[in-house]
Amino acid sequence: MKIVIPLERMNTTEKLQAIEDIWSDLARVPENVPSPAWHVDVLRAREERIANGTSRFMEISEAKQAVREQIK
Repeated sequence: MKIVIPLERMNTTEKLQAIEDIWSDLARVPENVPSPAWHVDVLRAREERIANGTSRFMEISEAKQAVREQIK
């Protein structure tokens, strides 16, 4: 089925809302959303860094601040 979305007539807010709506629908049954094979590699590497102490978990507010500092 081809769906035509009038992207050229939509503003940014409307486009973002469309993305959110589609993602919310997909997320209702997450096992139906395929995950790329490389995701497993990334997750394993992150788990390894946590286990060996080269990375750590942080609160979301701390993570947001770290991102803000990186993009200044």
